[in-house]
Amino acid sequence: MKQKSIYASSINHSYMDLYIAASDKGLVFVGAQHSSMEELKQYCQKQYPHCEVVENDLFISPYSSQLIEYLDGKRKQFTLPFDISGTPFQLQVWNELCKIPFGKTATYSEVATNIGNPKAVRAVGGAIGSNPLSIVIPCHRVIGKNGSLTGYSGGLDVKKRLLDLEGIPY
Repeated sequence: MKQKSIYASSINHSYMDLYIAASDKGLVFVGAQHSSMEELKQYCQKQYPHCEVVENDLFISPYSSQLIEYLDGKRKQFTLPFDISGTPFQLQVWNELCKIPFGKTATYSEVATNIGNPKAVRAVGGAIGSNPLSIVIPCHRVIGKNGSLTGYSGGLDVKKRLLDLEGIPY
């Protein structure tokens, strides 16, 4: 069995630090501010048990370029391939999150309704919390039904910063 290589790097940006990983197929992990290279490596080992995680800024540069453009306020959409795995339900939710445009929000119940399962609000929340591609799959754009900021795996302070960056009032 051929060992899968995952390439990792960090971005030290004035707005926030990011940790990113990608394979030959696409983006595997994006962790924001409260994340770490150790968390990135643990995630990759869990998802791809026989992978080798190699720090490689050059391989990651096309991915980091788009993330830096976003943090600089110059990019509103990502055009990066993904190499992520999840349950069919998680993948459905993550796909729906990618449809929320820059500068807009959706509620958990709207996401549940949009995937054809309006009673699955809590399950949607669980899938959102398992999102491996923070920022790129924009889970920060999902808010509570009453407009409140609700949980964010990267920390509510990071969610607020990302909403501020996109000019979204909360």
